Amino acid sequence: MIKKFAFSLMIIFSISCTSKENEKPVEVKWSADKSSKFGKELTLDEEIDIQLYLAQHKELKMTKTGTGLQFEIYKKGDGDSAKTGRLALITYKISLLDGTLCYQTEKNELDKFIIDHSDVETGIQEGIKKLRVGDKVKLMIPSHLAHGLVGDMNKIPPLNPIIVDLELIKLR
Repeated sequence: MIKKFAFSLMIIFSISCTSKENEKPVEVKWSADKSSKFGKELTLDEEIDIQLYLAQHKELKMTKTGTGLQFEIYKKGDGDSAKTGRLALITYKISLLDGTLCYQTEKNELDKFIIDHSDVETGIQEGIKKLRVGDKVKLMIPSHLAHGLVGDMNKIPPLNPIIVDLELIKLR
C-alpha cells in the first residue's frame, strides 16, 4: 500500500512541479527528516512483504547480510571462489515476489559480467562474492539493492524486491 502511495506521490509531485511562466512556483515543504522517515516507512513495508513471502516458502533457509540481502546456497560447487575483478559466467532467473518471471538467461547461453566493475544490480554483485564455481543460489534482493524507486523501467516495477536464482558456471 505504501509503495503505491509513494509512486502516486512521485507522479503528483512531478506534475505539480511543472509551472506556466505566469504562475508562481509552489513552495514544497520537505525536509531531510521527512525524507528519512518516508524512506524508513518504505523499507519497513518492503521488509513485511519479504517476511510474508518467506513465511509462505518455509523450505527456504535464507541467511541475511547487513545490507538486507538474503541468500541460500542450495547446491554446493567445488570450484574457485568469486572475487572482485573476475569475469563471472552465470545463468539466472529474476522474478518478483508474486512469482512473475521478469528475465532469464536463454537456454544454452550464459550471461557474463565483471564482479564489482559492471552495472549489474548491487545485490547480485554482493551475492556472487559468496559463491564458488558450481554453486547455485537463491537471492532475495530488496529494492534498494536492485532497481530502487523507479524499477527497471521495463518489467520490474518501482520499489519491488526481486528473487534471483543464479548459478555460477565459470570464472575467468
